[in-house]
Amino acid sequence: MISEAHTVEGYLAELSADRRAAIEAVRDVILANLGEGYQESMQYGMIGYSVPHSIYPAGYHCDPRQPLPFAGLASQKNYMAVYLMCLYSDAKQDEWFRKQWAKTGKKLDMGKSCIRFKKLDDLPLELIGKTIARVPVKKHIAAYEKALKENQKSRTQSANRRGP
Repeated sequence: MISEAHTVEGYLAELSADRRAAIEAVRDVILANLGEGYQESMQYGMIGYSVPHSIYPAGYHCDPRQPLPFAGLASQKNYMAVYLMCLYSDAKQDEWFRKQWAKTGKKLDMGKSCIRFKKLDDLPLELIGKTIARVPVKKHIAAYEKALKENQKSRTQSANRRGP
């Protein structure tokens, strides 16, 4: 569910007490481990953590007016979610994360960057913190730019194979 809130505090105020407690607990872990240079704000209708334009002027390629996303935290209709873009853009980081998650014994319900959970106990908070802490701003930007170049190269090669 996309929120119309303009502030993180406004977003949290919209949530039911149980959802608010879970989201606040995850938020506390993210903020405690978030590297210098990232900012917290509302982005795409959820709590977002991003690289501001003052550090990365190009912004997000899908919408350059948006700062480069790093992580997100949301309460959806049927679940809550942590979005970790550093897993989506970095295969090695994703592999590390999945191996570490397996060690927790918890079931992983994950898309490309979205880790879904229904209750706080479903989420290994220590691993979420370690994952956030492992990716300083410069590393995130480098992985993002590498993935973007690889994606563009792949599209160009595919178009060349199809011909005019």
